[in-house]
Amino acid sequence: MIRPVVESLPTFKPGPPVVSPAGETFLLAANESAEGPLPSVTAAISRAAADAHRYPDYTSAELVGELASSLGVAPGQVAVGCGSCGVIANLLSAVEEPGGEVVFPWRSFEAYPTMTKLAGMNPVPVPLLDERHDLPAMAAAVTPRTRAVIVCNPNNPTGTSVRRAELESFLDSLPPDVPVLLDEAYFEYVRDRESPDGLTLLAGRPSLAVVRTFSKAHGLAGLRVGYLVADERLAGAARTASLSFGVNRIAQAAAVASLRAGDELTARVEATVKELARVRAALLDQGRTVPESEANFVWLPLGEESVAFAATCAAAGVAVRAFPGEGVRVSIGDTRANDAFLAAAEHHSRCH
Repeated sequence: MIRPVVESLPTFKPGPPVVSPAGETFLLAANESAEGPLPSVTAAISRAAADAHRYPDYTSAELVGELASSLGVAPGQVAVGCGSCGVIANLLSAVEEPGGEVVFPWRSFEAYPTMTKLAGMNPVPVPLLDERHDLPAMAAAVTPRTRAVIVCNPNNPTGTSVRRAELESFLDSLPPDVPVLLDEAYFEYVRDRESPDGLTLLAGRPSLAVVRTFSKAHGLAGLRVGYLVADERLAGAARTASLSFGVNRIAQAAAVASLRAGDELTARVEATVKELARVRAALLDQGRTVPESEANFVWLPLGEESVAFAATCAAAGVAVRAFPGEGVRVSIGDTRANDAFLAAAEHHSRCH
């Protein structure tokens, strides 16, 4: 018998191919890196592929050790999984309780409601306020039934960030036994000095877990590897609840190599941050409302115009992510892709 909650969940349905009249496609819908893995990472992938007939290290010991060393934490504080989604799902599974609730901002990362329901708990979405987390409202939504709280910083899809003072106040206002997942999937792109590094908030907060990924800045979305840093008890629970061999051999090797290519990665991220600023400035010049973004995408709060705007982009071969009735999220690609998007946005303005 299939669980009713499973049958109630939406099934992913890919949209039609997006191709320009000239036969070009610019993929700006999934917040992927505009470039492939770094050369040293590609070499590590190639070497690891030769042993694909062998199971990966069950504990991902080399990757965990590399993460612990680079982040300045103990290996026991690190848990890895199949992307940040996998890590979050593991932790929710570890804290689940029938009738339990998970509080998170909304709109935010689309997987939160699904992962909550699959963990047998009830989603408690708290509306954003001016495209940002409404932390007082989120704190007010916490009850004795709350089993976890999720903060997405920067928030996906709006790109807005939570500042240190307000986040610390929020964390300290919660019951000390309620786990808080700080989802920092876009951490590497953050340039707002008031937006905190979640790792600096861990001391004295055993219920806080910081979640990050190799899918965005590291350019490894296709390999699916993410990680969590927390108190050893919380990290251990996430490891215990994880799927066996959840991070494959090639993903482990690629992630280790990417961590060791720090300077190259930093240069690539800086290029994306500069391109983000250029794209946002151009959109503002077009007269559009675009919140400041600390991620690798921009958010256009277009409301009922969202679907039509996405259709205009699609006709130009630019794939963007529309949230009907709310807005459109556009990832930062390479210069040609971004220029194609800006031209489509300008065309839409003239025609509407």
